[in-house]
Amino acid sequence: MQFALQRVDLRSKARAGIITTDRGKIHTPIFMPVGTAGTVKAVDQRTLQQDIQAAIILGNTYHLYLRPGLEVLKAAGGLHQFMGWDRPILTDSSGYQVYSLAQQRKITEQGVTFKSHIDGSKHTFTPERVVDIQRGIGADIMMVLDECTPYPCSYAYAKQSMELTHRWLQRGIDHLHKTTNKHNSYQSLFPIVQGSVYKDLRKQSAETIAATNQPGNAIGGVCHPTGQLYEITEWVCDILPADKPRYLMGVGTPQNLLECIGLGVDMFDCVMPTRNGRNGMLFTTQGIINIKNRQWKQDFTAIDAQLGGYVSSYYTRAYLHHLFRAQEILGAQIASIHNLTFYLWLVKRAREHILADSFVTWKDKLLKSITQRL
Repeated sequence: MQFALQRVDLRSKARAGIITTDRGKIHTPIFMPVGTAGTVKAVDQRTLQQDIQAAIILGNTYHLYLRPGLEVLKAAGGLHQFMGWDRPILTDSSGYQVYSLAQQRKITEQGVTFKSHIDGSKHTFTPERVVDIQRGIGADIMMVLDECTPYPCSYAYAKQSMELTHRWLQRGIDHLHKTTNKHNSYQSLFPIVQGSVYKDLRKQSAETIAATNQPGNAIGGVCHPTGQLYEITEWVCDILPADKPRYLMGVGTPQNLLECIGLGVDMFDCVMPTRNGRNGMLFTTQGIINIKNRQWKQDFTAIDAQLGGYVSSYYTRAYLHHLFRAQEILGAQIASIHNLTFYLWLVKRAREHILADSFVTWKDKLLKSITQRL
């Protein structure tokens, strides 16, 4: 994998670049639709490629390991062949998923032992095992095993957790170098910055993972309700090397994306566009819509003609309102496709304005419209 930094905005730290993988180029900044279990919920692969124009999607090691399982993926030739997707895939190493199983897992120096949420069976993930699983999945970009620090936590616990993550990182890198890829494509490994909300720990973690000189770097553990997302992101981006892509994990709202792009982030993922879409919340260029509200019952305008996507331009708000009120599956599908179209439109437009040195003016103006509730 290679990363070429094309331009840094004159009035911010926003960056435009190109990630080159064996399965295609990714123009940054980029949003990655979340395909946890080998599918982006309610969206087929043809729509992802042609209408939404996703350059890369995300899968999850924990969920794919449990179901369909490595035996099935191996027989299929890897996740790309299994799901019919020929563009890059990034896999999360499952640190967050295992963290969420607080009552069903045990963390030790060796790794994490947990019980499956599906059948209660017992499994162990070590840094080495997680590399092996992602090798088997065939991911183009793999994440190291980390502990997603709980919030709130003490400084002492955050430091202990960060240091464990760093030791796991080195084991994962060492194991990567001892193994080979069986899917005829290059696989990159990204370290993850941790350290909770503590500035000195975040800086120490960023310096530690930068020193490993991996093809890209990730920032984890920022999804907590402290309002420090931008502060933590800025601390870390000021340290992570400029010649490597920066991936902010699990973020977030359209406003989060734009503000963090301005701080120097290149890659994002979040379940919000599809999850909120399935519940009737639409992100549009005019503002946020709850399509279930009665006010849309006779609104026969397009969902959002400015986006240019098929579903956003073809279907009306009144029709989508009807589908949700009638609990028709098509409603969730249209809303999910629309929201992903909006997110990909957002990062594409951000890139255009970075290249034109007009990012900050455009961002500030756009935020006034897209964050209002209609």
